[in-house]
Amino acid sequence: MPIEQVTIRTRDGDCPSHVVTPASGGPWPAVVFYMDAGGIRPAMLDMAQQLAEAGYIVLLPDLFYRYGPYGPFVPKEVFAGDFRAVLGPLMATTSPLKATEDAEAMLAYLDTRDDVEGRKIGVVGFCMGGGMALATAGTYPERFVAAASFHGGNLATDAPTSPHLFAAKLKAEVYIGAAENDGSYPPAMAERLEGALTQAGVRFTTRTYPAAHGWMMPDFPVFAPAAAEQGWSAMLALFGRTLHGGEWRRER
Repeated sequence: MPIEQVTIRTRDGDCPSHVVTPASGGPWPAVVFYMDAGGIRPAMLDMAQQLAEAGYIVLLPDLFYRYGPYGPFVPKEVFAGDFRAVLGPLMATTSPLKATEDAEAMLAYLDTRDDVEGRKIGVVGFCMGGGMALATAGTYPERFVAAASFHGGNLATDAPTSPHLFAAKLKAEVYIGAAENDGSYPPAMAERLEGALTQAGVRFTTRTYPAAHGWMMPDFPVFAPAAAEQGWSAMLALFGRTLHGGEWRRER
């Protein structure tokens, strides 16, 4: 898949980003891809390419641009030590709210591309990116028609910018892929998020996978291939019926 390296000017500076496009054809619907706390690395690009192969132009921004140069990290090495000490300072430079601010520039950039089809956009986030996906879709409801979160953490907290508080503004169809073993998204939090989505009349699907937090990431020690394949199928089905048309069906 062709990969471009671009720089997108945001309110806070220059955000290095990758744009991955299908090998041929076009134009294609666009999907914003929010990374996990491991940052930009080969696995992220491989996942973006996998999504592009399904017929989407994928924008993968480096959410740690405010921090400055880093890594790339090898997750198995990071998790073998004090990963909070390594990743914490980088994670502190971003948040769901900052992602929504950055999204203004991301959308403006996508609007300049002739190979982007229409104005309907999808967004997917992994781990910390999951909450960013929901917040972004809620901030720009006229643009985002689909939002997926996989093993997203802290999706419904008491924070004034908690992702679940964006539910009332969502017009996108939402998919929440959770893990059975995930301290960052316990059952009580899942109930709170689902309650907010239901009250707001959001079309959503949730599934809890028999896996641990981070199971979708191929370079994580907890990577679960079978569950990841199911997650990919759910994601592509979501984007297929919202970005390529088709009737939505609730799957509970």
